[in-house]
Amino acid sequence: MAPPPILSIALPSETGRVLSIQSLTVQGYVGNKSAVFPLQLLGYDVDPINSVQFSNHTGKLFLLDHFVLDCYPTFKGQVLNGQQLWDLIEGLEENNLLYYTHLLTGYIGSVSFLNTVLEVVKKLRSVNPKLVYVCDPVMGDEGKLYVPKELVSVYREEVVPFASMLTPNQFEAEQLTGSRILSEADGREACNILHAAGPSKVVLTSININGSLLLIGSHQKEKGQSPEQFKILIPKIPAYFTGTGDLTTSLLLGWSNKYPDNLDKAAELAVSSLQVSILPIVDAVMIFHKIGYRYRSICWLNASALLQRTVNDYRSAGFDTQSSSLEIRLIQSQDDIRNPQVKLKAEIYS
Repeated sequence: MAPPPILSIALPSETGRVLSIQSLTVQGYVGNKSAVFPLQLLGYDVDPINSVQFSNHTGKLFLLDHFVLDCYPTFKGQVLNGQQLWDLIEGLEENNLLYYTHLLTGYIGSVSFLNTVLEVVKKLRSVNPKLVYVCDPVMGDEGKLYVPKELVSVYREEVVPFASMLTPNQFEAEQLTGSRILSEADGREACNILHAAGPSKVVLTSININGSLLLIGSHQKEKGQSPEQFKILIPKIPAYFTGTGDLTTSLLLGWSNKYPDNLDKAAELAVSSLQVSILPIVDAVMIFHKIGYRYRSICWLNASALLQRTVNDYRSAGFDTQSSSLEIRLIQSQDDIRNPQVKLKAEIYS
């Protein structure tokens, strides 16, 4: 008797089928825990591979080089190596399960694993040449790496040319381009440099310019053409969240696929899942620590449906929201992910 068909392949969704290779925690929402559910809410079939699986997110969050927010005192778990990743890919291939429309990658902690990811990209594109690869090059923030420095050159020289969309933060964009980003013009030029290296879509998810937090997006629709570029001003909020970077990239994948020619609209929708009401501005910079997970410096003031709900719920529980990083209220915010109300608009650069 023939086995039953895999319906996600035989009857694919209108949106697509995503392979997501990222970290995972048992408790909390970072990596795949932060990315898979939102994509499913937007109509995607998502198959996760966990680059690490830890009990909780790792270590301490360092602010301004001297103040420490305690997260969890310890963590335990496992780290997937490159051969184990390839074993999973071979298992999928041997059972004719390797067709994907999108690949999403986040935190990767070693050169050997990243090299295997490159082989995965090639393998997936041999099955589906139109595969869209969305790469979040998680390396560090605020001038500090939290992955081995050898990964920088692998990302810059080997991964970026394969990416369809790239979502670095300010520090990561500087690492990939070799140029400082001190102004909006610098950010736009960084996008141009990255376009020349490969990806047609680039979103600098968080750039701090003169105390203002910006998202800068750039879409080069044809090679050799000037890209369409825009910015979204994102005021800050006085709280620190885990998993927002992973969530943002997954939403950029989800909405940009629905609006392939309108990256600015996709970015507005992605940001709007995380913002709604106005809070007092606080000048705080997050500097990140340790292996395993990124604590992105996306501190948003017009802060969320999702982020505002997170802050409100912690306060309802009697918790000081500035004393530690906060686990986002992802499940409770699913309506805001499905149907975001756009509050922050993109400004198109002329």
